[in-house]
Amino acid sequence: MPMHNPAHPGKVLRSALEAIPMTVTDFAAHIGVARVSLSRVLNGRAGVTAEMSIKLAQAFGQDSLDVWFKMQNNYDFWQAAKTKRKKVAQLAAA
Repeated sequence: MPMHNPAHPGKVLRSALEAIPMTVTDFAAHIGVARVSLSRVLNGRAGVTAEMSIKLAQAFGQDSLDVWFKMQNNYDFWQAAKTKRKKVAQLAAA
């Protein structure tokens, strides 16, 4: 069951970086991504990919490499579930 109104993982990541503290530029270099890519995630304009999730988990010493990816999935699903849409009819059994 998805979390109620989950935070964008970029918001969580921003808090984690402030606790270190480390600049966005230095952290991007540390995990091997472009600064602009990391900045877009931190500002909620991009999502955490599977590759970035692995890099973030390794940088923070997390055992589960998909923790950031799952956080992104929960956020995306919550956002999609809030959207009003036309109901899709269930397929009839064959």
